[in-house]
Amino acid sequence: MRGVTRRLMLLDTASLYFRAYFGVPDSVRAPDGTPVNAVRGLLDFIDRLVKDHRPDELVACMDADWRPQWRVDLIPSYKAHRVAVESETGPDEEEVPDTLSPQVPVIEDVLDALGIARVGVAGYEADDVIGTFTGRATGPVDIVTGDRDLYQLVDDERGVRVLYPLKGVGTLQLTDETWLREKYGVDGSGYADLALLRGDPSDGLPGVPGIGEKTAAKLLDAFGDLAGIMAAVDDPKSALTPSQRRRLDESRPYVALAPEVVRVAGDVPLPDVDTALPRTPRDPAALDALAARWGLGGSLQRLLTTLDG
Repeated sequence: MRGVTRRLMLLDTASLYFRAYFGVPDSVRAPDGTPVNAVRGLLDFIDRLVKDHRPDELVACMDADWRPQWRVDLIPSYKAHRVAVESETGPDEEEVPDTLSPQVPVIEDVLDALGIARVGVAGYEADDVIGTFTGRATGPVDIVTGDRDLYQLVDDERGVRVLYPLKGVGTLQLTDETWLREKYGVDGSGYADLALLRGDPSDGLPGVPGIGEKTAAKLLDAFGDLAGIMAAVDDPKSALTPSQRRRLDESRPYVALAPEVVRVAGDVPLPDVDTALPRTPRDPAALDALAARWGLGGSLQRLLTTLDG
């Protein structure tokens, strides 16, 4: 049973290794010449995060399915532009740089040998795993992600914040409800409605035509939430402009389905894992072999020193 003072850190792992891949030169290579910039960059990220924030528990959350069919069934455009290969029998393959794909299994093997809990659940994205862990947490939670979608989980009362990397992970934006209100005019629970209304091209979400971020924030401020806004569409006395009323009315099919797509799931069937931050490697022999095979050098040694500290 986790004590209320224990801090849980949840890593949006793919978001971080993508950043590592693009932030660390591909001249960082294994002895056989294979690029390992994402592997070593992620290890450096984790080292810095543990040093700076001292979590008691750490989970590397994975995308077992980066584009779940249940979301696509609701909004077919969801992440459609990022599909590299369509599959009849399993998840579609995401477009990923050629030299990053081979590094992902190495990352997984290294995390497992270290003993850092790694959780992905079939049919769900890492966001959903993060949402479920966050909902179950009894202490403060730090979510490390470059994905603003997870701002919807921010909750000052529960001590849930997002650490958003601005440059590497040395410079993090500590996103709490005060920051969200200053930036977007909403709190954590209102961010999903804001994102739904304005849309998100990077995720293939069309949004409501003509309703940008500022207008969405004003509507949420005036009417409380998405349900309040749609109730205002049906109220001829409401303060909606004629064009806002028309656009929202025409977007009813999208508005009816999008909340389930935009909101992270909170009911993922999580496996029973040990989330405690490891002090020593779970499998030292496997870790030594991986370090030699992939030339993990100082990146791994620094993290091992930090974990043991």
